[in-house]
Amino acid sequence: MPYRRAGRSGLVLPPLSLGLWQNFGTARAYETQRAIVLRAFDLGVTHFDLANNYGPPPGAAEEMFGRILATDLKAYRDEIVVSTKAGYLMWPGPYGDFGSRKYLLSSLDASLKRLGLDYVDVFYHHRPDPETPIEESMGALVTAIAQGKALYPAISNYDADQTDAAAAVLADAGTPLLLHQPRYSMFDRTPEEGVLDAVERAGAAAIVYSPLAQGMLTDRYLNGVPEGSRAVTSVFLHESDITEDVLGTVRTLNEVAAGRGQTLAQLALQWVLRNEVVVSAIIGASSVAQLEQNLGAIGGPELGADELAAIDRILG
Repeated sequence: MPYRRAGRSGLVLPPLSLGLWQNFGTARAYETQRAIVLRAFDLGVTHFDLANNYGPPPGAAEEMFGRILATDLKAYRDEIVVSTKAGYLMWPGPYGDFGSRKYLLSSLDASLKRLGLDYVDVFYHHRPDPETPIEESMGALVTAIAQGKALYPAISNYDADQTDAAAAVLADAGTPLLLHQPRYSMFDRTPEEGVLDAVERAGAAAIVYSPLAQGMLTDRYLNGVPEGSRAVTSVFLHESDITEDVLGTVRTLNEVAAGRGQTLAQLALQWVLRNEVVVSAIIGASSVAQLEQNLGAIGGPELGADELAAIDRILG
């Protein structure tokens, strides 16, 4: 596994990290989830990305991963990077959402209990809070580090100006920003409009989610929308998103991938990793086979300038 350094920090991460956003929780067999996590670790995936509300239901992904840590991976804790987040709705009432100090620190305590850990390696503010000063939200991350409950601070879904502000607060506190986690894929290039530059200015790294655009950048939809696919079952992707124009683009990109001896997913992953600011891309997996196929993106042929230009033309 060719690990990559996260910005100016001492931490290295695998180019592909395993995310436990949608395929981990009580709705799926524990043994399937366990097999995916253990196979990922065996193949060199040392970073596992969680959040307080991942499941379903919220909290279930942390509980499941904590169970695997306790029964299978306890001896390897120092070889694993565990990340979690707080910032979206987690419990009822005014104190279980957004970015107050009260919410972030109490959420981290609850996450640690579910995970069965004394600390997480990375603790994120999951989204900016328009009503809470950024100094308070970042101050909570600083406190978590001072308490030994997290090693590195991170943010997610911040725009460029918010990233600059958060990075400044953290730098002043002596706990520099490690990671920014934006959504980034061939179908969503918004981070190129300033966020990636802000991350680089901070000396941090980007670790991107949804690099496969919720499965659209795979072979899943080459022939339309199959029953049981994420476009049918997920609240984050809808059948109406899979238009004929999208399918045309997907099929053309698939031809590019085939010409490189890759799957479309492998091409899409390698494309987001082409940017030096991006240290890792977070992938999900519903099976060991899917995990192994996506990890095939690592070590694929380098994307040449002509290929990148061709992809830009396809994407319009």
